[in-house]
Formats: sequence, C-alpha cells, structure tokens
Amino acid sequence: MLVCDYIVKQIDGDYAHLQRVDQTEEELKVVARALLPAEIYEGCELHYELMQYSMK
Repeated sequence: MLVCDYIVKQIDGDYAHLQRVDQTEEELKVVARALLPAEIYEGCELHYELMQYSMK
C-alpha cells in the first residue's frame, strides 16, 4: 500500500502537477483536480493514502 506526501508544483486547468516529497528527482505526477481537495493551491502539501488525497 502506497502512503506518501506530495507538493503541488503547478495547477494547469483541470490538472495538477505533483512532486513526491521523498523522491524529488522523479518526474512530476499529473492528477485530475477532481481527485484532489478543492482547496489546493500551488505549493501546498498533500497526503496520499488508501487511494485518496488530503490536505496536510
């Protein structure tokens, strides 16, 4: 089971580009904003667990 934290690097329309906190050299992950909390902003931190994102 994957449990990790992400930083929202960029919001681009209906998508957000996320970077894992523990693997900064990895490619950014593109996620539909519909799957993310409505209150996200660039630079905020998200927690991912059990296939759900939440504000940290």
